[in-house]
Amino acid sequence: MLKFKEKAIESFLILCSLVTVFTTLGIVLVLATESVRFFQEVSIVEFFTGTEWTPLFAEKRFGILPLVCGTLLTTVIAIAVALPLGLTIAIYLNEYAHPKFTAFVKPTLEVLAAVPTVVYGFFALTFVTPLLQSFIPNLSGFNALSAGLVMGVMIIPYISSLSEDALRAVPKSLREAAYGMGSTRLQTAFRVMVPAASSGIIVSVILAISRAIGETMIVAVAAGQEPRLTLNPIHSIETITTYIVQVSMGDVPRNSLEYSTIFSAGITLFIFTFILNNVSFFIKKKFQQKYE
Repeated sequence: MLKFKEKAIESFLILCSLVTVFTTLGIVLVLATESVRFFQEVSIVEFFTGTEWTPLFAEKRFGILPLVCGTLLTTVIAIAVALPLGLTIAIYLNEYAHPKFTAFVKPTLEVLAAVPTVVYGFFALTFVTPLLQSFIPNLSGFNALSAGLVMGVMIIPYISSLSEDALRAVPKSLREAAYGMGSTRLQTAFRVMVPAASSGIIVSVILAISRAIGETMIVAVAAGQEPRLTLNPIHSIETITTYIVQVSMGDVPRNSLEYSTIFSAGITLFIFTFILNNVSFFIKKKFQQKYE
């Protein structure tokens, strides 16, 4: 009877694993099938090298670089905000804060990740943008800067929480050895603990980057819907996810060339995140080998 229960549990766990695998394969299949139809009418060279994206205009252009540029711009701004703040918070909670304070602050920080992203979007549009315009007079009402800053605040818990867990997993003997050699608490934190936990910290950063790349509502509300090939954060831009939302609202006929663009944009985003995840895997593996 016990052996039967073990087999049943094992079969259930295998089934759960297969559900995730087949779901991923289904997503890839749908994106690939619809994208093939799109690329039968649009040159793949034009798609990946073109600098104009106007598939909904009378004069249609299908160069996705403006959408990729907008996605990368907001992501870079978000990581520039979240990485130093999140890592600093993680180091403070692990090395300096009282355990009771950490037990209170860490769950409170994680609440930031539970706030609906549309709330962040309206916060960026109605508060952050007017605040920035008082310092930057020529800042557009819809811009990449305010969207990226608020997105950075949103992904802080991804970095701070996972990095703190990685730092906590470092053996105490390393910390004690550093103190025994005369290191200060600051030296121990940045020269011993952070390098030892680097693989976990890198994973947290990659997760935060992936979350920022896939963010929709903040950029849809605050960044505008103007596909523009620019790295200037004060201008209005459009990201890949924002365009997908724009087309999916129902104004574009299904099975049309314009509608198929969301699948080509989707598979581009999938390829981008796939490459990013593989890069993070190799970086993590390299750091693990270095510090083992």
